Amino acid sequence: MTKKILLFCDPGIDDSLAIMYAILDPEIELIGIVASYGNVTKEQATANAAYLLELAGRSDIPVIPGASMPVTEEAMRFYPEIHGGNGIGPIQPPSNFQYQIYPFDTIRFIIEKYKNELIIVDTGRSTTLANVFILFPEYIKMVQSFYVMGGAFFVPGNATALAEANFYGDPNSSNFVLKYAHNLTITPLNVTQYAVLTEEMVEAISKNEKNFYSFMLEPIFKYYYEFYKKSVPGIQGAPIHDLLTIMVVKNPSIVDYIFYDASVIESTEAKGMSYIDYRPTSKKGKTRIAVKLHYDAFIEELSGVMSQE
Repeated sequence: MTKKILLFCDPGIDDSLAIMYAILDPEIELIGIVASYGNVTKEQATANAAYLLELAGRSDIPVIPGASMPVTEEAMRFYPEIHGGNGIGPIQPPSNFQYQIYPFDTIRFIIEKYKNELIIVDTGRSTTLANVFILFPEYIKMVQSFYVMGGAFFVPGNATALAEANFYGDPNSSNFVLKYAHNLTITPLNVTQYAVLTEEMVEAISKNEKNFYSFMLEPIFKYYYEFYKKSVPGIQGAPIHDLLTIMVVKNPSIVDYIFYDASVIESTEAKGMSYIDYRPTSKKGKTRIAVKLHYDAFIEELSGVMSQE
C-alpha cells in the first residue's frame, strides 16, 4: 500500500530533492504540495514546486501556495548562498513558465478525501501547517500522522548556535505544531546532518537516463556542496535534510528514536532552540524524535529509488 503524502515545503535544494524522491518512489503517492516562504519567497517556492512536477509530467498534483511570512513580524532571511537566488541552485523555471495553483481550502478537501491514509510531511517553516490546525481543527484529527523536519537536540543549530533554521524561522508556529500534532515524528539535525550525499553518488544516479531529473542533479548538488565545504570544513558531501524526512515515512528503521514531548523557545537569545526534558526522572512523551541515522541504509534506499530503470 502506497504512502499518501501531503508535503509542506519551501524548495530549496534539499526540498527539491525530497520532491524528486517522492515522485520517483513507486511506494509513495504525492497527493499535493503546499509551498511557502523559507529558503525563498512563497512565490518562488510555488513556482519551483510546480516546475519539478511539470518535468515529471505530474502537473495533476495540486500545488497550493501557503504562508508568505512568519506570525512574528521580524525581518525574514532567505538563503541564496545555500540554495541559489531562485532556490534550486543554478536551475530555474523558464521565464514564461505557466502553472496552475490551487486555493488553500484544497488542503481541507485532501484531508477529507484520504482521512487516516493521509500523512502530512513538513520540511519547511511551520507557519502554514500551524494555520491548517487553526483553520481546520476537526479535519486535522483525521490525518494519520505527521513528520516534521526541524530542531536540534543536544547538537548545534544551523541558523544560530542553538537553533535549526525551520524552528528558528517561526518558533511560535513550530511550538504550536509540536503541541497539537498527533502521531508526530521529528527528524532534527541529529540525523539529517548525517544524511550526506557525495559527488560520487550524484554522478552515479545522474547516469540514469530514465530519471527525468538527471540533467539537474549534478548542477544543483555542486552549488549546494560549495556552501557546505565552506561552512563544514572537511565534509565529504552535502546533507539532504528534507529528503531524509520523506524517506523515514516509508523506512522508519533507517533512524533510531527516543520518545519525548518537545518544545521550542520563542524569544530571547535562544529563539528557535528545541528542547526536551531529558532528566532521569522526567516523563517520556508521545513524540518520536529521530536521534541516530543508519547511513548505509539511507544510501541503499536513495540509490534504489533514484537509479531505478
